[in-house]
Amino acid sequence: MHEFDWSSIGPGLPYLWQGMIITLKITSLAIVVGILWGTLLAVMRLSSFKPVRWFASAYVNLFRAVPLVMVLLWFYLIVPGFLQKVLGLSPKTDIRLISAMVAFALFEAAYYSEIIRAGIISIARGQSSAALALGMTQWQSMQLVILPQAFRAMVPLLLTQAIVLFQDTSLVYVLGLADFFRSASNIGDRDGTLVEMVLFAGFIYFVISLSASLLVRYLKKRTVS
Repeated sequence: MHEFDWSSIGPGLPYLWQGMIITLKITSLAIVVGILWGTLLAVMRLSSFKPVRWFASAYVNLFRAVPLVMVLLWFYLIVPGFLQKVLGLSPKTDIRLISAMVAFALFEAAYYSEIIRAGIISIARGQSSAALALGMTQWQSMQLVILPQAFRAMVPLLLTQAIVLFQDTSLVYVLGLADFFRSASNIGDRDGTLVEMVLFAGFIYFVISLSASLLVRYLKKRTVS
């Protein structure tokens, strides 16, 4: 029977915290960029201009049809030089982190787009008609009337997707990036406590995800009431 040794956790906390910071950086950037780009994609998919609608549809379908781990490898193996030139990155910059951030942001935008598009469609057409009757343009109607109502209804779903995103960040281990999960694995490999450290990492993911899930449940009740 395996005898558990948790002695590596205490001394490894600073290293684990550094890994958690990387995880939170990827998560937060992907949420912000994903929602902003996803909102634009959702509006484009509802556009009456066919080329715009086709582009948005092709983008969303492509990223939703490809595994996330493959997208991470694409950005790390194929486009690091491109990213350095476009973003003006210093040679000292960790391209693995930048690649992971860009890949997650673009990937999650496809999923946020579908959530936001569904939220927009759920708003009664009379709202848009009333805004147009008041003299608003189509874009003003979308920006000032439709989207605020849609986002209020979508908050629980957006947070749920953020929880999934937080869990998925563990996949950056394929890039050798020292996120929280990779940091825990490295400590376990070094000290011969891999089982314990993986269990501890899983427990932390569980606590954070459960706490966020309870928040989602609370917000759903508030939305319904």
